[in-house]
Amino acid sequence: MQFPDRFSNLPDYAFPRLRALLDAHAPGGPVRHMTIGEPKHAFPPWITDIIARHADEFGRYPPNDGTPELRQAIADWLERRYGVTVDSDSQVIALNGTREGLYNAAMALCPEEKAGGTPAVLMPNPFYQVYMIAALSVAAEPVFVPATDATGHLPDFAALPASVLDRTVLCYVCSPANPQGAVADEGYWADLLALAERHDFRILADECYSEIWRDTPPPGALQVAARTGADPERIVAFHSLSKRSNLPGLRSGFAAGGPQSIARMKQLRNYSGAPLPLPLQRVAEAVWADEVHVEENRALYRRKFEIADRVLGNVPGYRPPQAGFFLWLPVDDGEVAALKLWRETGVRVLPGAYLTRETDTANPGAGYIRVALVGPEDETEQALIAIRDCLYD
Repeated sequence: MQFPDRFSNLPDYAFPRLRALLDAHAPGGPVRHMTIGEPKHAFPPWITDIIARHADEFGRYPPNDGTPELRQAIADWLERRYGVTVDSDSQVIALNGTREGLYNAAMALCPEEKAGGTPAVLMPNPFYQVYMIAALSVAAEPVFVPATDATGHLPDFAALPASVLDRTVLCYVCSPANPQGAVADEGYWADLLALAERHDFRILADECYSEIWRDTPPPGALQVAARTGADPERIVAFHSLSKRSNLPGLRSGFAAGGPQSIARMKQLRNYSGAPLPLPLQRVAEAVWADEVHVEENRALYRRKFEIADRVLGNVPGYRPPQAGFFLWLPVDDGEVAALKLWRETGVRVLPGAYLTRETDTANPGAGYIRVALVGPEDETEQALIAIRDCLYD
């Protein structure tokens, strides 16, 4: 029996790789998990009341595109947050988590060829792994563009050869960036939109960390596209309640963009999508409409940013994140550092190389570890002190 070759050379996923690296060794102290970006702050208590009130709707098939009320709540949030007006019927689609949407966008929007060759899909390196799998699934070439300290930890897509850009059909961008916490400012988005216009490709803006920031709310791709008068079809933006509202298990996200792009995504989803159950859509309707809990959540992360700055501020190469909730810490070797930290302190972190692909020049994640600031403040501070004393003193 035959199997497809297109996934045959994939490395193990990051977390099975981490378990293989660490679990044969005993922890050297109290176990503290700082690997997975799973928020640990409390979600709003009124959420369970909404589920209970609508529990009978578990007995109904939910609308595939999201309830009208949910799509309108999303459109209202985009207007409040970014000053952008979108039509809730034609420019918004509810998703069962944004990973589904980031994957299926390539299915719905990637043409079979461009410029007489294999279509190219650009993505940052390091990157969220679904970008690569989406490209491979549509027989496109994933192009890994380094996002390093030299480029401000955002990919410099304009530096690619014209021969690659002319074949490009999709460009994944994560801002605020996972794992580095870098933010694409308005100039970055405007330049990328102009590049997309010159070479005729679409931008898939992964903005799932947009509501966790230190000082200034990150600008959004749709916001800059509207300001610059860009073609609405150039951008599809993705957002989620996982980080914003501490609801990763709700699996509620959305995509917003040009009507033609969203129509194609809806058509594919009619056949292959898994809509969110109706009681959970009712929760999402209320959560997108509330900002109080988001501000409280942001304040908790801000205090942990301050702890990180105080504990690690003298570490050579430490770069305070602008947003998100990860630290991207320089080390000599990410795997060696992660194993040493586990065996000597019990702190679990993720080697940076597990989030990157090696290119012809280097692996931009090999000399880093990713640290998730998702736990309670006291536990976070103790773990960061352990990291500093184990790896940098």
